[in-house]
Amino acid sequence: MIKEVKDLINSQINKEMYSAYLYLDMSNFYINKNLDGFGNWFRVQAQEEMDHAMLFTTYLLNNQEDVKLEAIAAPDVPFSDFRAPLAGAYEHELFVTASINNIYTVASENKDYRTMQLLSWFIDEQGEEEKNTDELIQKFDLFGSDPKGLYLLDKDLAARVYSPPSLVL
Repeated sequence: MIKEVKDLINSQINKEMYSAYLYLDMSNFYINKNLDGFGNWFRVQAQEEMDHAMLFTTYLLNNQEDVKLEAIAAPDVPFSDFRAPLAGAYEHELFVTASINNIYTVASENKDYRTMQLLSWFIDEQGEEEKNTDELIQKFDLFGSDPKGLYLLDKDLAARVYSPPSLVL
């Protein structure tokens, strides 16, 4: 594996860990506002991001590469209303997608097919993450301004269950 790809993957591990922190912060915001379903949705997101970091870590280790863990920045995003974390999550998913696409480009330019195979799974996963977050924003926009609608949406989100990724390294 070339150094640039290894460095980008190490950087991605940090981005995934930050994503987990960010989503945990969003979860805490909603739970503090008694919207436990929204809190649950973001707690599941945080778990997924931790798994993504672990998948990248395992990939490097399985390829006899060093893992370099960096400090994880604290989320510093104030939320002005119930919609703000949703929009922030969508923007963050776009950022993560761009980062993974960049690693794929560098791997492709260097004919690093094994890394490209790994990243193909993440590209599919990011498509799902963007879709799910966008759908949640759309539902909030439809129902969130009505207290009964917000209550029902919150109850719906409370049913989300964490399921680990199925990627085999």
